[in-house]
Amino acid sequence: MIDNIFERQEPASFPPLFTGKAVIGKTDPFDKACTEAMIGCDAGLLVHNVTPDQLRAAIVFAPETPLEQAMTAIIACGVGFQNALGALAPPEVAVHLGWQGEIYVNGAQAGRIRMAASDPDPMAEPNWLVVGIEIDLLPQGAAETGENPNLTCLMMEGCGDVSPIRLLESWSRHTLVWINETETDGTRAIHEFWRGLVRDIGEKITLTVNGEPTTGTFMGVDENFGMLLRTGDDTRLIPMTTCLENGDSQ
Repeated sequence: MIDNIFERQEPASFPPLFTGKAVIGKTDPFDKACTEAMIGCDAGLLVHNVTPDQLRAAIVFAPETPLEQAMTAIIACGVGFQNALGALAPPEVAVHLGWQGEIYVNGAQAGRIRMAASDPDPMAEPNWLVVGIEIDLLPQGAAETGENPNLTCLMMEGCGDVSPIRLLESWSRHTLVWINETETDGTRAIHEFWRGLVRDIGEKITLTVNGEPTTGTFMGVDENFGMLLRTGDDTRLIPMTTCLENGDSQ
C-alpha cells in the first residue's frame, strides 16, 4: 500500500523560509545537509530522501544564540513531527519522544531525531545547526524479523495510508510554527507541550553520555532542555548538547 501511495506522490511543497532539496538513492540527507551547511548554504535548507520504506530529512539552521539555547530548534522539530503525524494518522495512534531523540509510535521506536552543529561548545554561537529525522515506514532489521518488539514502523502501527510526502510537508509546517512561537514568545509554551510528550520523566533510566553508560532518575529538564538526572542524593545536569553528532566529521 505504501508503494502505491509513494508512486503517485507529487514533489514536496514547503512553507516560506524553507527551501527543499531532494536527494535520491543511498544519499543520507543529514550528511548532505551538514556538508551544505559547512560550505555555506542559507538557513532553511530542507534536504530530504523519501523512499517506500523510509522517510529521512534534515533542516539547516543558523542560530543567533549560544548553542545550548539554540537546542530549542531540536525540540521544535520533535514536537513538530508529533503534531504532523498526529494530524495525519488515525486518532488512536500515540506519538512520544525520547530525550536523546528517539521517536516512539504506540510505545515502540519508529525513528529518531539527529543533530549536529559546527561547534559543540554550549556557550559558543555556532555557524550552523542541522536537525534531521529518520522515520521507518516499513519494518527494518530486527523489527522486520520480530526479534525486537521495541522497534516498529508506521505501517505496523496503522499508518500505512499516511503519505510520506504529506508527512514531510506537515512536519516542515508544524516545525516552523513552533520555531516562530519560540522566537516571538519564548520557550514556555513549547516546554509545556514537550513535557507531555517526553518519555520516562520520574523513571529510572540508563543512557549513554559521551560514550559512557549513565543510570539515574530522570527528574525533568532545565530551561535549555538539559536533563536533570538524580543518582542517590546528587542531581546532575546533562546538557542536550551531549546528544550532538560531530558535525566536523560529516
